[in-house]
Amino acid sequence: MQIVNIHEAKTQLSRFIDKASLGESVIIARAGKPVARLVPLESERKVRTLGLGKAVFSLPANFGELHREAIKAMFASA
Repeated sequence: MQIVNIHEAKTQLSRFIDKASLGESVIIARAGKPVARLVPLESERKVRTLGLGKAVFSLPANFGELHREAIKAMFASA
């Protein structure tokens, strides 16, 4: 956990927000005394489970080939 003074926190706020978003807490101090803590939001740190829609959605075997000619035509006319 890093402790920074208010002036440093104001001038480098983006850097400290980036650290907090990665899970690191930052303590903000006034005259060396801690007054606030910058922490990540718990709702932003949810882990996504892969494969949740596996039973609901399916892709055709030729998915990569679908509409290939139409897509080529769109780029050729541009």
